Amino acid sequence: MAGFTPLASLGNGAGFGGGGFAGKGFDLPSLGAGSGGGIVADLTGPQKVAIIVRLLLAEGAELPLTRLPDHLQAAITQEIGRMRSVNRATLDAVIQEFSEGIESIGLSFPGGLDGALSLLDGHLSPATSSRLRRMAGATGMSDPWERIAGLEPDRLLPVLEEESTEIGAVLLSKLAVSKAADLLGRLPGDKARRITYAVSLTGNVDPDTVRRIGLSLASQLDAQPARAFDTGPVERVGAILNYSAASTRDDVLKGLEEEDAGFAEQVRRAIFTFTNIPVRIDARDIPKVIRNVDQAVLVTALAGARGADLAAAEFILANMSQRMATSLRDEMANLGKVKDKDAEAAMATVVTAIREMEAAGELFLVAGDEE
Repeated sequence: MAGFTPLASLGNGAGFGGGGFAGKGFDLPSLGAGSGGGIVADLTGPQKVAIIVRLLLAEGAELPLTRLPDHLQAAITQEIGRMRSVNRATLDAVIQEFSEGIESIGLSFPGGLDGALSLLDGHLSPATSSRLRRMAGATGMSDPWERIAGLEPDRLLPVLEEESTEIGAVLLSKLAVSKAADLLGRLPGDKARRITYAVSLTGNVDPDTVRRIGLSLASQLDAQPARAFDTGPVERVGAILNYSAASTRDDVLKGLEEEDAGFAEQVRRAIFTFTNIPVRIDARDIPKVIRNVDQAVLVTALAGARGADLAAAEFILANMSQRMATSLRDEMANLGKVKDKDAEAAMATVVTAIREMEAAGELFLVAGDEE
């Protein structure tokens, strides 16, 4: 029995000869009689599947029967309940027939629209994918919770915030513990407490009710319009202003504050510039930063610091070895006056190095604002 996985084939189109499952609602075409056709000729397809499933369970195999549609699970269970025993010759013949059938398969497909969407994930346009997922949900054959559980917390949070406490409790109960904890931490304290208490009341919820809730939530999520951008407007504006000249950045922020003070504040928190180093960088990470910046560039950035940037320059010098700080101060003195353009370019290089280190996981920006 080692070396083949019959369950995947049961759900994806493989079956047996001798009155296969097609006549009983199973989409399992015949594989032919095989070498044991004389012994198993009187067995139906469902009986042969029942024998294989029973054997695999006896061998301790993990069979994800839940991946099959409900009517297939029920039919297999009923067939196992009707059967009593088979002799060794019949068992060997069924195994051989099934093995030959599995080996003859050249290519298998996921089965069903939901499986096809999972296979083609990332290869379809968002609009097409959303429309087809709504169609898959309308058939009632797929498990909506599999799709919901695979979504990012950012997609699930708005639904959790808007839905009732009871629905929220069911949603959290169907997610992985880590994802549920993440979502719970993003909710206001009062709502988080009410949902947590409601989870304790979900013990006797009917499975059909849970499924209907899943279908409704999946429909809501699929109805959300496709996003043209991977990041939100705050992140996009912040990223643009990060690489803009200081004068441009200040003018834009001033204009934003006049138009929408709340949005302007969010953008300010998303921006990371040389000025933000003391409040966004852990002092212990400064040695890592200076190792990733050319020393001549670092000296230019430190020597050219003025106004609000002076605090950042002193923060960097204060959190390295005293010997290196003294050496850098000597170089800064020898460099003399630095042009604003050169200083700004050097500071931008330092910020870029920090951003690259953050993206690589070598350091983490401290959560905080300019105050």
